[in-house]
Amino acid sequence: MVDGGPVGTSGGAGDLDHAVAVFADVRPRLFGIAYRMLGSAAEAEDLVQDVWLRWQGCDRAAVDNPAAFLATVTTRLAINESQSARARRETYVGPWLPEPVDTGADPYLGAERGEALEFAVLVLLERLSPTERAAYVLREAFDYPYRQIAEIVGASEPAVRQLVSRARRHVLEGRRAPVARDEQRRLLTAFVTAARSGDLDALEEILAADAISYSDGGGAVRASRFPVVGATRVAKYVRAFASHFWDGVDVRYASTNGQTSALLSRDGEVFTVLTVDASAEGIDRVLWMMNPSKITAAPA
Repeated sequence: MVDGGPVGTSGGAGDLDHAVAVFADVRPRLFGIAYRMLGSAAEAEDLVQDVWLRWQGCDRAAVDNPAAFLATVTTRLAINESQSARARRETYVGPWLPEPVDTGADPYLGAERGEALEFAVLVLLERLSPTERAAYVLREAFDYPYRQIAEIVGASEPAVRQLVSRARRHVLEGRRAPVARDEQRRLLTAFVTAARSGDLDALEEILAADAISYSDGGGAVRASRFPVVGATRVAKYVRAFASHFWDGVDVRYASTNGQTSALLSRDGEVFTVLTVDASAEGIDRVLWMMNPSKITAAPA
């Protein structure tokens, strides 16, 4: 039964121990699928817990391939949840950005490949239909064969190939080719230095002409509720609050979502996760993740 609904329990303590071991082995991948589908670590954790409860309650003896079964349940639940999440985000206060997750100490998301993990890509995937997003994530991040993706999402194999192709095209068209990780870190460090000092010329020099700054405060903290567009406007915007925003702020760098972010803290508490998406043109996007409820999964 691929929808994961309870169909009766099986076995005793030994069977449950085996079920726990099987689930623990595949859990990182399930979280990786759920997180890429939802862009929220908290929602992904809740969804994986739901999958575990369904795994406990199903007839596991009838499941030939537990890993495939659990991936199917996770993906289908994530498709349903992403539809609800999209409705919630229509009333979200200000720009919505994904929740950062710590990818420095451990490849926690469980993917063999890093696709569909960087912030800029997750933002672009928000514009896809849930099924398109699922097909893209399964193919690009986890290298599932088209035949298996078709079984998971309930579509034909040719249809799945089209879904993945459209999603790839959307990502490529929505983002310039990113710079190497070392260059992204250099530009982020230069941005932080210029932002702290309010150096307008230095900011304009590293920003792409059409750079955009997004601030996700979710209405919980003071943050711009609209994207700021254009290198000059972004530079002036950043300089405008330099004198008070950076007062007493400590900065350290960490790996979140496979790229370098600056963790800004005051009195020992992280209040902003700041990162940039950059290309050969310079910094294309500045991302300020400030909603307190969404930065709890950032490196401590």
